[in-house]
Amino acid sequence: MATGATSVSGTKPAARPGFVLGMLCFVYVLNFLDRQLLSILAKPIQDALQISDGQLGLISGLYFAMFYCFIAIPVGWFADRTSRVGVLSLACAIWSGATVACGMAANYTQLAIARMVVGFGEAGGVPPSYAIITDTYPPGKRAAALGIFNLGPAIGAAAGVAFGAAIAENFGWRIPFIAVGMIGIVTALLVWLTVREPARGATDIAGPAVVEQAAFWPTVRMFLSHPVLMLAALGSGATQFVTYGLGNFAVLFLMREKGMALGDVAVWYALVLLVGMGGGMIVSGRVIDRMVRKSRTGYAIAPAASLAVAMPFYLGFIWAPGWPLALALLTVVMIFNYFYLSASVALVQDEVKPGQRVLAGALLLLIMNFIGLGLGPTWVGFASDGFTARGDAHGLQTALYTLTPFYLIAIGLFLGLARLLRRQETKA
Repeated sequence: MATGATSVSGTKPAARPGFVLGMLCFVYVLNFLDRQLLSILAKPIQDALQISDGQLGLISGLYFAMFYCFIAIPVGWFADRTSRVGVLSLACAIWSGATVACGMAANYTQLAIARMVVGFGEAGGVPPSYAIITDTYPPGKRAAALGIFNLGPAIGAAAGVAFGAAIAENFGWRIPFIAVGMIGIVTALLVWLTVREPARGATDIAGPAVVEQAAFWPTVRMFLSHPVLMLAALGSGATQFVTYGLGNFAVLFLMREKGMALGDVAVWYALVLLVGMGGGMIVSGRVIDRMVRKSRTGYAIAPAASLAVAMPFYLGFIWAPGWPLALALLTVVMIFNYFYLSASVALVQDEVKPGQRVLAGALLLLIMNFIGLGLGPTWVGFASDGFTARGDAHGLQTALYTLTPFYLIAIGLFLGLARLLRRQETKA
């Protein structure tokens, strides 16, 4: 196990850490923007290709996650043994090219295949970035750096809403996919040319050393049998069941149930994502860094407490009679729904050896994204179709209510993680 200390003595950040973090964050913006365009433009895509909520849930959830989650494991193992920057650059080029193909899809089958390739490419995006950041920023500063990196989803989602909805309203839903994909291809080249590969273990307390290359199956077995890592992954997965189940249908819900127009979505929903999700990412990283300087239980207590705060506001968002009140409540939900991410990533990266960090990050993503991204939207889509078929005039609204128990499951798992971390500290 890598040291769990949070002292920063004896460590120095890598050269140009701000530039590296900025580039990785921009790649993550594109990663999430490409992923979210489908949910943002759900209504015009449904109208054009005649697809149901269930089919939409499959291509935005299970079909995408099957590639995104499972390909991340061999990609993580490969990146731990080669150039993480090279893997990231190639992955960005693949998912961006596939995003262009989404914009050219003529039917549901073509769109589904293109989305699977997007998932294949995006599998190589986040795990190498986690490891690069960890080897660029020392303990005690990593959660804040990862919090800034995790602004990518907030900025990507907000930009996708503002850019995608505005462009789609004037030029159709295909142009946003093509434009964003082309930007990603250029960015992939810039990453390859400008981001340096940091030494593995460079910012650990002991400093850089000869890092043993992690064996694949022993690392997988270690992760799956490690109670701390598994509780962090399962707690994150239960949280993502809510966040992806909501996020992939939020625009459709606001337009169908709350009366928002696409132009309103482009302005107001984009602002909610930027302020809510973005603010939550920034605040969570700083709060978690401050908490873990006193005790590592902060990695678990922070997400448990934040989810307890978010849950009643989530119920209020679904119930709200109009979209202005719904968006106000959703802003609070967004702020507190994402504390888990920086906490879990920082804990996992801190808990494993330097040579295991990309693969461990990929395993974390596999578990939490297969549960959350794979099953959350799929559940909401089929539940919506099921309730509607039974005569519920507000099937999607009812389906979103069914996500509420997963808040309680996630809170329970993070509280269990807190007890385990406290026990570790007592023994130490």
